[in-house]
Amino acid sequence: MSRELIHFIDQISRERGVTKDTLIANLEAALESAARRKYATRSNIRVTLDPSTGQLSAHSILTVVEEVEDPKAELSLEAALRLDPDVEVGDMLEEELPLQDFGRIAAQTAKQVLFQKVRDSERDVIFSEFKDRVGEVVSGTVTRREKGLIFVNIGKTEGVLPVRASIPSENLRRGDIVRAFIEEVEMTPRGPSIRLSRTRPEFVQELFRMEVPEIAEGIVQITNIVRDPGERTKMAVTSSDRHVDPVGACVGMKGTRVQSIVRELRGEKIDIIPWTGDLRLFLSKALSPATIDRIAINEEEKSALAIVEEGQLPLAIGKRGGNVRLATRLTGWDIDIMSDSEYNQVRNVQIEESIRKETEASTELGAAPTGAEDSDAGSDDEEAVSSSSAEDADEDTGASNDSVEEVRAQNML
Repeated sequence: MSRELIHFIDQISRERGVTKDTLIANLEAALESAARRKYATRSNIRVTLDPSTGQLSAHSILTVVEEVEDPKAELSLEAALRLDPDVEVGDMLEEELPLQDFGRIAAQTAKQVLFQKVRDSERDVIFSEFKDRVGEVVSGTVTRREKGLIFVNIGKTEGVLPVRASIPSENLRRGDIVRAFIEEVEMTPRGPSIRLSRTRPEFVQELFRMEVPEIAEGIVQITNIVRDPGERTKMAVTSSDRHVDPVGACVGMKGTRVQSIVRELRGEKIDIIPWTGDLRLFLSKALSPATIDRIAINEEEKSALAIVEEGQLPLAIGKRGGNVRLATRLTGWDIDIMSDSEYNQVRNVQIEESIRKETEASTELGAAPTGAEDSDAGSDDEEAVSSSSAEDADEDTGASNDSVEEVRAQNML
């Protein structure tokens, strides 16, 4: 029995990750509880286990007194002298108790107490292990689904993945192997709770850190990342080494690196955008996969206007406005998008309005015509004014590619 007990303790220690000393202390406490049930006439009982031999011993600790007031904890001097001739009042005597007389109920109680303490110790070990791993990505196997929760076996314990925190296009089933982001770890009355997520932008960031050595080494940095789970992720990257292309490092040879992440995200599109100090260029790249013809910015309002060809407009806006919305979150700038034809219409309206205002001003300053000649002259002057105004209006509204900001400034959009 002694060898079996030691073997049992070693096995639990290896499988549950609980130290051998902790298990021995728990077993001694469990046996003390069982002994107190068996020997109800004794209140102070100590059980010890020899870790090398597995030998168990139980003793009742009694205090030597002149007159016994508490028989469960005290022993008279007369009775104590029969056990030890050198004993004195106030000494502590140990009376050995036979453990082999433990009944079935006492043994079952000891077993229950032992396993409860092992579970408590195991919970502490699990909490200590995972509380410092918040922000990491773990891999596990789906074990079951119930009440809007997906339970994932991640080793010594289960993580909880709420259905709302899974990718909308996926349907995880029992036995599926899945990776997830550790969002929160807390201790509850039922043990450690590990909450997982597959929708956080940080999940994609950690996947790239695991897949791209240049990111893990700090050569390539992710300056910002935004995400519409299941649809699209936009990630801005830069490199501290001018010889390393940050976008190429993330994409990998023939797209192998980014494709492995896309598969994990169930086909979610990923736009990898090079960060640059050129604001117009960065804003244009943020609207990928659309090609931007022209872009103007208003630094005071932190807003931008992008002009695209008619065929690029759906790409720039994206499904349900998702592309421009993500670009706005990635850059921190308000972005409006307009097609070439829409912009030309707005520009023409502005030109006509400018001509009208110039004509009215010239009419007010000049003399009113009184005859046919004056009328003809007035018409010629009016044409001259209109021609001059059109040229001025064309300059004011900005016919060149860099003049869209003037359109914004006149609040025509």
